[in-house]
Amino acid sequence: METRIIFEDTEVKTVDLLVIDAHPDDAEISAGGAIAKMTAASKKVAIVDCTRGEMGTRGNPDLRLQESLEATKILKVSHRINLGMMDGFIDESPESLYRVISIIRRFKPRIVLTHPPFERHPDHEAVHRLVRNALFKSGLTKIHTEFEGEEQEIYRTRKIFCFMQSYQFERKPDFYVDISEFQDIKMKAIEAFASQVYATGNENTNEPQTKLSSPEFKEELIARAKYFGSLIGVHYAEAYLSVEPVGVGCLSYLA
Repeated sequence: METRIIFEDTEVKTVDLLVIDAHPDDAEISAGGAIAKMTAASKKVAIVDCTRGEMGTRGNPDLRLQESLEATKILKVSHRINLGMMDGFIDESPESLYRVISIIRRFKPRIVLTHPPFERHPDHEAVHRLVRNALFKSGLTKIHTEFEGEEQEIYRTRKIFCFMQSYQFERKPDFYVDISEFQDIKMKAIEAFASQVYATGNENTNEPQTKLSSPEFKEELIARAKYFGSLIGVHYAEAYLSVEPVGVGCLSYLA
């Protein structure tokens, strides 16, 4: 495994939101609106891609890393890191766990966002299990990790949320995020992955066609966001699950 820093704001030491996904483009497709809304509110966000997506039908790992950088700039994310795990074979080995634990302890996020437990791609389900495992172990004093030669402090958050990607959730979403003002930014971030999705200019590529590369995929994303938006009385929204119960300090926060 080779960790690659795609982008890093060295002045930012901790983040408000840590997104851990399996492949470059998962975060944008599933949570691009919420991410853009967070950064627009001056919140710090880091994205960690576990693999380089080398098993993908289209494109190649180096190209996807370049596309990741472009999407990172569009979303104004503070950090993007690729852990270089083996695409298609993500596991909960001690090496994988320690690397994710170190990431969690490094950024000390208020919120962690990742894949749901039930998904179409086995890597997505594997990342969910890996993140849940690492989040628990990152709070154990007898597990030692280092960053830049210094031992890291233990850290744990109970705010663990899951985004929706291919499959509907197995239960009703716990909450929706209004992304009406950020839907266009989300779509631009997704289109940055031109090797993977349909975008103007790549219609005549010789690459094999996939679900993501079809024009219908973009229409599907927009239709889903419109539907979720209609449920809460806005134009566009994204749906989320909470691993643990969600509490609010005052009813006025929901007004």
